[in-house]
Amino acid sequence: MTASLPTDTLAACQRCDTLVNLPKLSNHQKALCPCCNTVLHSPKKHTLDKTFAISFAGLLLLIPATVMPLMGIYAAGQYNQASLFTCIVLLANEGFYFIAFCVFIFAIAVPAVRLFTAFYLTFCLKYTSKKPHLIVFFRSYHLLNNWAMIHVFFLGIIVSLYKLVDIADIAIGTGITSIILLLMCSTMLSITLDHRFIWQQLEQIND
Repeated sequence: MTASLPTDTLAACQRCDTLVNLPKLSNHQKALCPCCNTVLHSPKKHTLDKTFAISFAGLLLLIPATVMPLMGIYAAGQYNQASLFTCIVLLANEGFYFIAFCVFIFAIAVPAVRLFTAFYLTFCLKYTSKKPHLIVFFRSYHLLNNWAMIHVFFLGIIVSLYKLVDIADIAIGTGITSIILLLMCSTMLSITLDHRFIWQQLEQIND
């Protein structure tokens, strides 16, 4: 007869697939795989506070990043400027419906839902009772985590600036600053959120 290990403390090494029963760790400690020394888990200090603040800041930045002008172009005596939202409208008006749809989904909708999910999840865990639907929210966060592509859109802006700077006068809009800050919030969200800690908190709902 073999004794079964508690599943809530098991972790699989991403390099060698070794299953390890994790010990209880304090801050600044790391759990290493006994076979390949890969870091299995490292608790993040104040994960709820940091994630709550960063996701809230990201939600505030989402509106100016969407509607404020990204850049302006002086050419042939005329000046035109465009925001992220107007870019989507222009694409749709030109008949590029699929591209407009993809830009909206991956540059606006998915980052917004991802930020709201992290904000709502941490808000409930900090200030209200733990409810079963939070598990659905966290699973949605995992699903959307790899589909927020605001950084790809920002890379497209950089490439456009590089190509246009020699043929027209370029003015950087305030929307660029908001997108850079939003991109930083999105990246920091992945750094501060302790997934194992959140799952442990959510598993207590079913206990």
